[in-house]
Amino acid sequence: MTCDAWSVVVVPFPFSESAEAKQRPAVVLSTRTFNRSGLSILAMITSARHSRIAGDIPIKGGTAGLSKDCVIRMKLFTLDNRLIERKIGELAESAGNS
Repeated sequence: MTCDAWSVVVVPFPFSESAEAKQRPAVVLSTRTFNRSGLSILAMITSARHSRIAGDIPIKGGTAGLSKDCVIRMKLFTLDNRLIERKIGELAESAGNS
């Protein structure tokens, strides 16, 4: 699946202690032009409220297909587009710039 920048998608996140993966949301940072290469650059989305770190960008629940308050965490990764399960929403390009 090829997405636009700011798309919120569901992707498999691996567990460090096992070969299993859990479906988690992420935001696409790279442009559609880049993503047409077959890869996308994404950032992690987490609801971890008790472990805020510098650079976290808050997202209100009900935004972009997310059911609860979350943060975009600058844990960046490159993923093969074939591993993107589905698109659940889209963030405004100015999210977090207020």
